[in-house]
Amino acid sequence: MTDSSPHSSTIKAIIVAAGRGERSGLDRPKQYQPIRGRPMIRHSVESFSSHPGVSEIWVVIGEDQEKMADAALEGLQGYKLVTGGATRQQSVFNGLSAIADNGGADIVLIHDAARPFLPHEQIDQLIKALDHAAGAIPVLPTTDTTIRVENDHASELVDRDSIWRVQTPQAFRFGDLLEAHVELDGNDNASDDAQIFQAAGHKVAVVPGDEILRKFTTARDFSETAGQRMIDVRTGSGFDVHRLVADEELWLGGLKIDHEKGLAGHSDADVLLHALTDALLGAIAAGDIGDHFPPSDPQWQGAASTKFVKHAVSLIKQKGARINSADMTLICEAPKIKPHRDAMRKNIAGILEIPVDLISLKATTTEGLGFTGRGEGIAAQAIVTISTE
Repeated sequence: MTDSSPHSSTIKAIIVAAGRGERSGLDRPKQYQPIRGRPMIRHSVESFSSHPGVSEIWVVIGEDQEKMADAALEGLQGYKLVTGGATRQQSVFNGLSAIADNGGADIVLIHDAARPFLPHEQIDQLIKALDHAAGAIPVLPTTDTTIRVENDHASELVDRDSIWRVQTPQAFRFGDLLEAHVELDGNDNASDDAQIFQAAGHKVAVVPGDEILRKFTTARDFSETAGQRMIDVRTGSGFDVHRLVADEELWLGGLKIDHEKGLAGHSDADVLLHALTDALLGAIAAGDIGDHFPPSDPQWQGAASTKFVKHAVSLIKQKGARINSADMTLICEAPKIKPHRDAMRKNIAGILEIPVDLISLKATTTEGLGFTGRGEGIAAQAIVTISTE
């Protein structure tokens, strides 16, 4: 077992998403079925990718599912795909082997894609438990009266105080779990990795689980009201203006646009990204762009405005929130925005790490009225929505 502390360790995650989902009765593998507006697999990838302690994510998929997985995870970074096996154990082993072939890890978290809603607090608890154990799992008590059933009839009462429900993610010292899987040599079909770990002689600590980690299995689980928990939805708005001047580059939406004039400002003066930054910061009540990047600070002279947006995105992730959508409007007489609109949307989607179809960008004029109508400047406004569990 490694002697390194979990809090300074390399932590990687495996998301098991190789199943066909036949019990769900859906028209596609359940991990790609939308839940709360996104493919189910995307939720857990976003949770791991936004956690500051997790350095790499391996998503174990079924054969011929690569295109579905990439489409479901469009815009996200930090994940890699690996093909699974015929059983869950074989799929996890394939993920462990991929990690071993790519530098290894100190700690590995194994999670089922069918449990889409993963709080950062749960990850933190599991990592903390490895201070004193080689493995840790989240569990919940059985609250209902529990009985045995024989031949479709109720049998004796079971002591529910001794029965606990096991969830994922499950956390382990990487080397120990890999060795436990190797010892199986494909001869076991365990339902989770804690069983494999215990069979290899290791003790597994338990931490309190969370009902939000419930597993989605049947078609009914995917109904609009299934697994609902109070969601905090917030909206932020931003507005910005910059003057058009000669001998300046014109940057809009993170792209350099050919034009006879450019926007004046302390940074690259990307008016669209400035408005977007303020909208993102507003959604978490974190002030405005000037609070984080004062124009009096020389380090931001000529800086790319993409840095400002990425900073705001990181603050949203630290809050355990995710960006749902962005709607933006550019107000100018020139240049024409439509030829560049799709490229801007794609670029902004990449910065926000969300699918491009969640990015709206419009352009309008003021019919010759005001400073934008006279071609003296460009204005931009943005609205974003974010949500937290």
